[in-house]
Amino acid sequence: MSRRSGILEFAVLGLLRESPMHGYELRKRLNTSLGVFRAFSYGTLYPCLKTLVTNGWLIEEPGNTSEDALAAPLAGRRAKIVYRLTPEGKEHFEQLLAQTGPDAYEDETFAARFAFFGQTSRDVRMRVLEGRRSRLEERLEKMRASLTRTRERLDDYTLELQRHGMESVEREVRWLNELIESERAGRDLRGSATGGPAQQDTTTGASGDLPRPGDTSRPDSSDDTAT
Repeated sequence: MSRRSGILEFAVLGLLRESPMHGYELRKRLNTSLGVFRAFSYGTLYPCLKTLVTNGWLIEEPGNTSEDALAAPLAGRRAKIVYRLTPEGKEHFEQLLAQTGPDAYEDETFAARFAFFGQTSRDVRMRVLEGRRSRLEERLEKMRASLTRTRERLDDYTLELQRHGMESVEREVRWLNELIESERAGRDLRGSATGGPAQQDTTTGASGDLPRPGDTSRPDSSDDTAT
C-alpha cells in the first residue's frame, strides 16, 4: 500500500467513525474538512472503499432515505450505498490513531493525523506534535546552512524564495510550540483543562483559540463547520 492510499484509508475510517455516509458525502467531507484530500477523485475513493469492505472494516448498506428511494427508480439507477464502520474497522482505526512513528508527522500525513486529534489520546498527540516539530527544526537547520553556503551565488529572487520557505517553516514551528505548550498544560483546543481527548472541530482541522499552521494570529472561536 502506498503512503497516499494509506492516508486516504485512515481518513475514511475516521470520518465513518463519526457516522455512516454514502460515497458522495464522504468525498465532500474529504474535500471540505481535510484540505489535503482536495485532489482525490471518485476514481480514487471507491477502490479505497472496496478495499476497506473486503478487509471487513466497512459494510455496505442500501440508502434508506425517502429521497434515495424515490430518486433511484426514476433515474434508472440504484439507491445510494451507505458505508458503515464495523467493530473490526473501529479497532483498526484506533490502532492507527495510536501510531506515533515517523509516518505520523511527515508532510504527507501530518495534516490528516491532526484532523483527528479530537479522537486521539493526549500522550499520542504530544508524541506526534513533538515529532513533527523535531522534523521541521532539522529541516530549518539544513535550509539555513544551505542559504549561508549559496547566498553569494543566488540572484535576489531565488534568495527571496528561499527566505519565504524558511519563514513558512518557522511559522509552523511557532504554531507547534504553542500546541505543545497547551497540551503540557492540560488544555484542550477549547482552552479548558481536561485529561481526555481534545474537543476538536474536525470540520476545520482545528478549533478554539489556537492558531492554524502557518498562521501566527489566533483564529476566531466561531469556526464555520461543513454541512
